[in-house]
Amino acid sequence: MPDFSLRPARAEDSDAIHALIKEGDINPTGLDWRRFVLAVDSADSPIGCGQIKPHRDGSQELASIAVTAAWQGRGVARAIIEHLMAGSSGTLYLMCDNELPPFYEKFGFRVLTQDEMPRSFRRTLKVLNPVFRRMGFEVMVMARELDSTVQKR
Repeated sequence: MPDFSLRPARAEDSDAIHALIKEGDINPTGLDWRRFVLAVDSADSPIGCGQIKPHRDGSQELASIAVTAAWQGRGVARAIIEHLMAGSSGTLYLMCDNELPPFYEKFGFRVLTQDEMPRSFRRTLKVLNPVFRRMGFEVMVMARELDSTVQKR
């Protein structure tokens, strides 16, 4: 039995979400607490978070997956991802650095070519990747088709 639980975020969790995102060195744009699920310890202190972020073109992104360092490697990110996937349908996209695809492939995601990406993701990569390449990494876009019968792992 895990020593953490998941719950929907509340307004008072906004600062904790921002702190988790900052600690995880994740892009802080589009952080609306109402879309977040939190992993919390037995004292209800946030230890991880994630969201399904809608885009103007109708696509949905698995985003802002962050787990505090003390809780990494204990199944927190997996629980958040599975919970968010279970509540979604259609195509779910994500953006990650080029070292993370093997992690997300465990959940059925696959790396997309430029032609397979929604326009909003292509535009984002066009801006981000030249900057990130200078820093030694690249952003990848992945996707997974979901349906209403997504199985929890």
